[in-house]
Amino acid sequence: MSTIAAISTPKGMGGIGVVRISGEEAMEIADRVFKPFDGVSCLSSMKGYTAKYGKIMSDQQFIDDAVALVFKAPHSYTGENVVEISCHGGLYLTREVLRAVLKAGASTAEPGEFTKRAFLNGKIDLSQAEAVMDLISARSRRANILAFNQREGVLSKKINDVKNQLLEISAQISAWVDYPEEDIPELHSTHLKEKLEAIIQKVESMIKNYDVCSALKQGVKTSLVGRPNVGKSTIMNLISGFERSIVTDVAGTTRDIVEETVMIGDIPLLLSDTAGIRNTEDTVEKIGVEKAKKCLKAADLNIVVFDSSSKLTPEDEDILSLCDPKRTVLILNKIDLGLKLDKTKISTYFPKIVEMSAVNGSGLEKFKEVVEEIVGVSEIDSSQSVISNERQLIILQKVRDIILSALKELERKITLDAISILLYDSINLLMELTGKNVTEEIVNRIFSQFCVGK
Repeated sequence: MSTIAAISTPKGMGGIGVVRISGEEAMEIADRVFKPFDGVSCLSSMKGYTAKYGKIMSDQQFIDDAVALVFKAPHSYTGENVVEISCHGGLYLTREVLRAVLKAGASTAEPGEFTKRAFLNGKIDLSQAEAVMDLISARSRRANILAFNQREGVLSKKINDVKNQLLEISAQISAWVDYPEEDIPELHSTHLKEKLEAIIQKVESMIKNYDVCSALKQGVKTSLVGRPNVGKSTIMNLISGFERSIVTDVAGTTRDIVEETVMIGDIPLLLSDTAGIRNTEDTVEKIGVEKAKKCLKAADLNIVVFDSSSKLTPEDEDILSLCDPKRTVLILNKIDLGLKLDKTKISTYFPKIVEMSAVNGSGLEKFKEVVEEIVGVSEIDSSQSVISNERQLIILQKVRDIILSALKELERKITLDAISILLYDSINLLMELTGKNVTEEIVNRIFSQFCVGK
């Protein structure tokens, strides 16, 4: 493979910018542009995990001071010779250093090519490689821990455990079917059924938390709704931590959807503050109300706000009729003005209720706890294996369905060699999950979603 190079730090101004070079000729190419200030040693003669301070030169022109860090194969991220050049940060300087490296003989790295080479060189498997992007994009502590555990191989170990159990069962079936003359103990259907059911439970445990993990990664689409003047915009500003929505005493101030991504504990909420829902003859406000209703129906989580200092109104009840209690939290706002709203009338159908004062911030912590309960984050054990993308989900669902088919065939008393074929299909899928049995097209598609430089 050719020697590749790319900028591995974000575009923009910063303390340092890093240009990464990887490949058989990484040291030689770096030597053509990097000149150590000691004037003695070259990078090719250095030991791995050592660094030199020097300057970057191109066509005998000085570009910048820099530090070159050397990694020798196979003890590097990619498994190849790697040099990382750290120069002063900034668009111009890092691009100039990269241009010098490319001019010296390196090829431009494709998106995700460094991690792809780590996979191809056996440093990580495919599920670990996918976790790299999850680490980079993690928005919270819990999302970071889940991605880190997958990067460390927690998911891979569980997948391989399931695969090895299926291999053991298939080997027992094959031995009993292919060598009937040998004194091999017969497989009892009850014992085989118990083993397959235990495997299904393990697969299901990996599948069940996918929606929650997806919410931690991508965010929860959330609508903030209520009738006019119940304090939605004030709550929006409280949750987001700054004045995002206009707040006045005039009903109907918010007429369009105001969107903001906010963190509630470990959960990113893609929060939409909507127009107050009421019957109105105002043409512009009416459009805002219709948008609010559409937003409510499309959301994964609904935050419905009431004025607790007044009784429940027909407009409040109309809004509740549009909501799914399982994905709705009710906020009784303005609790500092006294509670006049009858909670018993709504708590039967909507158990997730929070008393709050958006003015003084009381009830905010309780609100965070309730949101975590509804999303399901509190049920996730961060140390356990979880899947993080649609590819992994689809493959594990297929594995589960195949093993369920094998159980049905077992109950129908079908021959064991036919069941063995089904088990081998599931084994091949599990090997695809970790990259042991995967097409080049799938590998290229996965790594094309990575950023350049990773």
